[in-house]
Amino acid sequence: MRQLYTAIWRVSGRRQLVLIAFSISIAALAALPLKFQQEIVNTLADGAATAASLFWLGAGMMGAIVLSLVLKWLLGLRSGVLGEDIIRLLRQRLYSTTNRNRPESGAIQTGTLTTAISAEAEELGKFAGSAFSEPVVQIGTLISVIGFIASTQPQLGTIALAMIAPQVLLVLFSQNRINALVADRVRILRRATDQIGAAEVAAAEQSVLDEFDRIFETRRQMFIWKLSTKFLLSTINGAGTVAVLMLGGWLVLQGRTDVGTVVAATLGLSRLQGPTAFLIAFYRQVSANRVKFELLRDILPPPR
Repeated sequence: MRQLYTAIWRVSGRRQLVLIAFSISIAALAALPLKFQQEIVNTLADGAATAASLFWLGAGMMGAIVLSLVLKWLLGLRSGVLGEDIIRLLRQRLYSTTNRNRPESGAIQTGTLTTAISAEAEELGKFAGSAFSEPVVQIGTLISVIGFIASTQPQLGTIALAMIAPQVLLVLFSQNRINALVADRVRILRRATDQIGAAEVAAAEQSVLDEFDRIFETRRQMFIWKLSTKFLLSTINGAGTVAVLMLGGWLVLQGRTDVGTVVAATLGLSRLQGPTAFLIAFYRQVSANRVKFELLRDILPPPR
């Protein structure tokens, strides 16, 4: 994984720094709308609300939301353009290197090159565009929202943290198996396309069809692992929401917290689910792209 990120940084380091700056700004704003929401609910519950106070609180909340959306738009545009640029760079290097080394005995077969240029380079390039910025956004959002919940009611913050830990362990357990299936799928597809590009197309027909069946079976196993993990993660998220509502309601009845804090914590918990789900998917994507990166590197000759 370190080699993958080193390679990405080598070709796009300066542009990644700009994306990271946008990401930090977005994460810093994540909990601000929750704070405004807490103030609005508490002001209404205390009976101290006026039209002017509600207006300014609402305007502040909307301003924070719009500013965050603008930053996300800029981040999405710049990371998307960067990803396309890296896709182009990968395709150029794969094609140029292949042409230079075509007379050599170890030259890449046509099918493998076609797969690498059309599919593998595109997936790896898209990932590279947001390889640094997206995890910064989501991790920063988790820190910001959990910090807000913990600062208003530490016990509710503890539940938020307790929801994340088992999800991380579950993904770490299942990802190694998924990575092996990803590598198998890429190798099988390369073999199939190599045979399609060979002269004996008719003779290779059944062999190619068998390879497609193996791709199907590999993907089927990937779906089972991913969907089973998703089911368990969703169950944990549901249990966490119920626990926050139950504990928060009990604390309100005991006079140890207010309704606004419980409402804000519940909404904050739902916001945690988005970044957590993304980080889990992102970790899977990093792992899968590390495998693809190593496979792409294997078919290119070492630098001289």
